Amino acid sequence: MAWTTLSTRTAYENPWIRVREDQVVHPDGSQGLYGVVELRPAVFVVALDDAERVALVEIDRYTVGSSLEVPAGGSDGQEPLVAAQRELVEETGLEASEWVELGTQYALNGAALAPEHIFLARGLRQVADASREQLEEGISGVRFVPLGEVLAMIGDGRITDNETVAAVALAAIRLGRLAFCPSSSPEV
Repeated sequence: MAWTTLSTRTAYENPWIRVREDQVVHPDGSQGLYGVVELRPAVFVVALDDAERVALVEIDRYTVGSSLEVPAGGSDGQEPLVAAQRELVEETGLEASEWVELGTQYALNGAALAPEHIFLARGLRQVADASREQLEEGISGVRFVPLGEVLAMIGDGRITDNETVAAVALAAIRLGRLAFCPSSSPEV
């Protein structure tokens, strides 16, 4: 049996998020309340320079403090590629000549409806200096880190932003830098 929504109401809403409460029937047939956070679609950019280094922004997040992340942001109603191109310029001052859409993922899918479009950007060139958007968002700098080191930073906890982890992993898989062997189980 699947989930069934009996009714829904908006508990809170602003231009970026909506929180709703749904009266539901659980898969086991029992009734209950389910809270859902709806976020506007977002974009994430794994930008690689010619030396295979990833552009990471150093950002101070209101919620968690200092964080290293790939450039990202809301789509603001734009097509995902257009939004990704805009976010890359706003957060890093870079443009890319080559774009590959890596896929769509969902953040916090147990409690949120938050689609995320992930792109790989290459052929980078500097087109702008620090912008007002960087200051407003708490971005203090842009750092270029070799892809292998970014993967190590994910592994040892220096990068903790979940969307960055997912975006970099997806890019590394697509680039053949991270492979899976389905016939064997990983040793921990």
